[in-house]
Amino acid sequence: MTWHQVVSPFNAATLAAAAWFAVVPPVHAQAATVEPLVQERTVGDWLLRMHEASRKRAYVGTFVVSSASGGMSSSRIWHVCDGEQQMERVESLTGTPRSTFRRNDEVVTFLPESRIARTEKRESLGLFPNVIRPGDPSIGEFYSARQIGSDRVAGFDADVVQMAPKDNLRFGYRVWSEKRSGLVVKLQTLDGDSRVLEQAAFSELQLDAPVKMEKLSQMMSNTSGYRVEKSELVKTTALAEGWVLRQPVAGFKPMSCYKRPVSTVPADSTMQWIFSDGLASVSLFVEPYDRQRHAQETMVAMGATHALTRKIGDKADKTEWWLTVVGEVPPPTLKAFAQALERRK
Repeated sequence: MTWHQVVSPFNAATLAAAAWFAVVPPVHAQAATVEPLVQERTVGDWLLRMHEASRKRAYVGTFVVSSASGGMSSSRIWHVCDGEQQMERVESLTGTPRSTFRRNDEVVTFLPESRIARTEKRESLGLFPNVIRPGDPSIGEFYSARQIGSDRVAGFDADVVQMAPKDNLRFGYRVWSEKRSGLVVKLQTLDGDSRVLEQAAFSELQLDAPVKMEKLSQMMSNTSGYRVEKSELVKTTALAEGWVLRQPVAGFKPMSCYKRPVSTVPADSTMQWIFSDGLASVSLFVEPYDRQRHAQETMVAMGATHALTRKIGDKADKTEWWLTVVGEVPPPTLKAFAQALERRK
């Protein structure tokens, strides 16, 4: 499994669900006007407000994402919701042309150059914030939050909120939350020295836009002229696949687990085990080891996203697997997951 193959599902989910913007220098004192606060919200209050806003508001906007390492991408986003049903269209404006439609857990990606439409079922993990459970108090054990001022983004007044980690296993965030709705309109991911690793924001945004779910549904189902490729994701549990964590990684809870076939041999499939601490996500990919495809152990960074790869084995039956751990977390977190993963079957 290549770096691109590993990162694509992770980033695609993020982009389709929330959209992120370009890195610019860190916010200076004059960029956000500090105002007296009437009542300070807890980190849980802020996250629930942001999460609910992302579920309830219709909007159209342009989102640009870039990292301190120089990477940059932009997309056009259409988002609409009707009760419990949410739908989005994400049109890439840079790189390879693609259109991604998501209706709840159904995802269709159109690749016009190759005339391929890829369909799959995918949970909307990647939505910022990844609220584990409304009212879950545990996130306050690992992050603190405080409003540090106000600013304007894409013409909207926003509260600027600093979310600081309480250990070295996660990054910090500076979040711009639209004052009236709570919608996240800009976000910076910060390392331990408060340097911006990645920044995301709407460069243009229309809230409560007249987005029609029926029209997006018609576009999503119109695969005429495209070869449809169905991605077979099978929901499972890590324990059923023979894997456990010897010890949990502080703050991170298992969210879901899937098998993705990679060949015609049933045993040759990739397991993806997804964890979240409410803000950051980590995915563990485990597949049979192939010395022709898999290189030596690596640690790679792309903006705030890091990936660790290594060979792991079972001494009892001499079986070997290839592990890839990906997440927007510091390298020590990926190493903690890799060291804790254990075969139990």
